Amino acid sequence: MSAMGPMGGMAMGGEAPLIDYPKFYWAVVGTTIGIATVINIFNNVLNRQRLSAARAGSLQPAKPNSWLLVATATCYALTREVSNYSIRIPLKSRTLQLPTFGRTILVVANLVVLVVLCLRGLNLQDRLNRENVGYRTGFVTIAQLPLIFLLAGKNNVIGCLTGISYERLNWLHRWCARCLLLTATLHMGYFFAAWAPYNYIGTQLRENTLVWKGLVAWVMLVWIVFSSVAPIRGWCYEFFVVQHLISFAVLISFVYIHTPAEVHVYVWLSVGLFFLDRAVRASRILYANISLFHPKRRRDGETSGFWGCKAEFTPLPHETTRIVIHHPPISWSPGQHVFLSCHSIAPLQSHPFTIASIPEDGRMVFLVKAKSGGTRRFFGHAEKTHTFLATSGRSCIKTVAIEGPYGCLRPLRQFDSVVLLSGSSGATFTVPLLRDILQGWRENADPMRNTSSLFKLPKGAVTRHVRFVWVVKSQGQLGWFAEQLSSVFSEFQTIQEQLKHIKLELTVYVTCDQSFTEDHESVLSGSTNADATGDKPQAAQRGAITFRSQPSPLNEKGKVSKTQEEVTEVRTNSNSPDSGPTSCGMKTTCCCKTIVDESSPDAIQDTHCSCNPKLQEVAFRSMTQTFSAPTNAKLKPFIHSSISVFSGRPRPRDIIRRSLEQALGEAAVVVCGPQGLVAKVKQDVCLLSDERAVHKGTGAQGIYLHTESFAY
Repeated sequence: MSAMGPMGGMAMGGEAPLIDYPKFYWAVVGTTIGIATVINIFNNVLNRQRLSAARAGSLQPAKPNSWLLVATATCYALTREVSNYSIRIPLKSRTLQLPTFGRTILVVANLVVLVVLCLRGLNLQDRLNRENVGYRTGFVTIAQLPLIFLLAGKNNVIGCLTGISYERLNWLHRWCARCLLLTATLHMGYFFAAWAPYNYIGTQLRENTLVWKGLVAWVMLVWIVFSSVAPIRGWCYEFFVVQHLISFAVLISFVYIHTPAEVHVYVWLSVGLFFLDRAVRASRILYANISLFHPKRRRDGETSGFWGCKAEFTPLPHETTRIVIHHPPISWSPGQHVFLSCHSIAPLQSHPFTIASIPEDGRMVFLVKAKSGGTRRFFGHAEKTHTFLATSGRSCIKTVAIEGPYGCLRPLRQFDSVVLLSGSSGATFTVPLLRDILQGWRENADPMRNTSSLFKLPKGAVTRHVRFVWVVKSQGQLGWFAEQLSSVFSEFQTIQEQLKHIKLELTVYVTCDQSFTEDHESVLSGSTNADATGDKPQAAQRGAITFRSQPSPLNEKGKVSKTQEEVTEVRTNSNSPDSGPTSCGMKTTCCCKTIVDESSPDAIQDTHCSCNPKLQEVAFRSMTQTFSAPTNAKLKPFIHSSISVFSGRPRPRDIIRRSLEQALGEAAVVVCGPQGLVAKVKQDVCLLSDERAVHKGTGAQGIYLHTESFAY
């Protein structure tokens, strides 16, 4: 930044006073937030109206029934198609995924507003007018600070009004900071351009304190933007957070002493927003963790002592830790997450974990994949203590702290058809959503369910059809949710006896394709491009797995003990000569990357998987919860027999299309997983919306898309 004196009341060349330009910017920002708020209110009203109809026993699908709602739905469809579409550029074996049009339009719109405010009405060719441009850009720059702090907080006003969670606003926070750097550079650059012909830059830096203070602020802003790019941010996230806060404190300090008093209100607003967020976060942490705020839990014996949250740590294969908080002090909605910390294991670290259970369970469950830092320490601690505690009959209990819950998506019970797709640990997000819809069906079937009130949503669900797809890298990961999925389908069959119109399909795909299963972060997302080239998908095999009913203990390395008797039955309908070994990964992992065509009648009989069936049988034995029991124990299925298990890659477009074709009302598509899977589903939904001409006279109903990906 450069020299900014007390010029707030000056008007350049008949233009508005400089102090008005920050107000012009906030008029645009406020209008945008207002529009998003109106949309959020409309969505909430629509949700209540649909659930109220279901509570009254109406079987009408979730679709618009008036010309105004049809027009609104058409606008929604067009906006969704444009905003979710992105350009994909093939690069040899990888694909470069550009930002979606929605994000690009929002960032470009903000940039256009800033450039217009900075340069409109000024003669840029006049050398004597360069300082005027510098003053104008300085006032526009300072106006952006409160917006950046608004978007950074976990408990921010924008999120409350628009119904958008903080993590979905964080990318906009980073891009607004980059726009701030651009206008700050223009501010400094035009002053330097005005002084350079007279060799006056050095003199100003030596003699004018405002100049060098502004230069320090600009350098700090450059560092903040540079250190916030994804590779550096993810290298050591805890260190990034600490230095990020310190850097912003230095930036704000130098901005304050560099700018005139007329604009100090924008600096104080930024500081106030920061401390407001911190105060709200501290209040939520104290409420969630101190037992004094939950006297009912203390009376019921669910907690004791001053600190109310205690968790049980259990190691699972695939370097995964199950963390369970029994009788949690707070409630949550399916799909939300909390920040969990255990300072006795990982000091001064707090990590966001998706809650893999629903409130009706009475416990808060997390499945944590060991990466580095705190998650690695969680697994190491659980692994060390498991053998000793298992022999002593005790469990590994530690005091933990939680903050939250955070996260927001439109309730799925209001949609006629729902497609849930997840890759690897992304199932921690989709399984609770699946179980919540099942809970809605249970409430529909219960004639004594509670009625709604003004401040409480009606019970029940209008959903008729749910399609659940889970893509895992190896069969061992099935044990994470095998029991829950089997229970879901068994309970669904019971409910279906009363609600004949509902339908549930559960499918699991086992594949080595890292772009669909790996918890990694990369700008380049892997793709085989089979859909783009029009290659005919190969059929894949389907297996049925049966295990004994008692869990075998883990050895000291957290692996399934080989000394336990195991009974494994793998039924493979394979008559293909190509089912023998051709190539397979290390440690007998499955290398099936062929695309499964579920509609093909040969999808089960024919096998073109590159994995050796004998190696597959060994891989099945390494499931997360291998079952063993005495030889006279009764065998029961490891996973429900009606749940399809395929070896190969899914084709999301075909899966989603089949659900949309039978939808009588608005459908929802939810995907959680690595960026490769999320990008593929997002692209497919856009193409299907355009292909089916949603709300454009064809009768095809709307498609709501919600995405979650593995990222910092």
